[in-house]
Amino acid sequence: MSDTAAIPLPEQLTLSGAAQTLQRLREALLRQTGPTVVLNAEPLRVFDTSAVAVLLELRNALLTQGKTLQVARMPQRLRALVTLYGVAELLPA
Repeated sequence: MSDTAAIPLPEQLTLSGAAQTLQRLREALLRQTGPTVVLNAEPLRVFDTSAVAVLLELRNALLTQGKTLQVARMPQRLRALVTLYGVAELLPA
């Protein structure tokens, strides 16, 4: 899947908006076909550990559908959080 077909993450993903973002992204995932769904993390500018939680929730939702999640263009700070929490292998770039 090319980046043009990737679902973009929002510019901000913090605890205050995590539930709404999760719902919006879940709806977008339902419209995706193919075995791998790609999220474009490049737009993320303001985020906290809630971003990791949202990505893991989306991954789990996809697994129940027999699909996988790929996170493209992950900002270095998000990659550091994913590594810190020991879930880097669960969220491949």
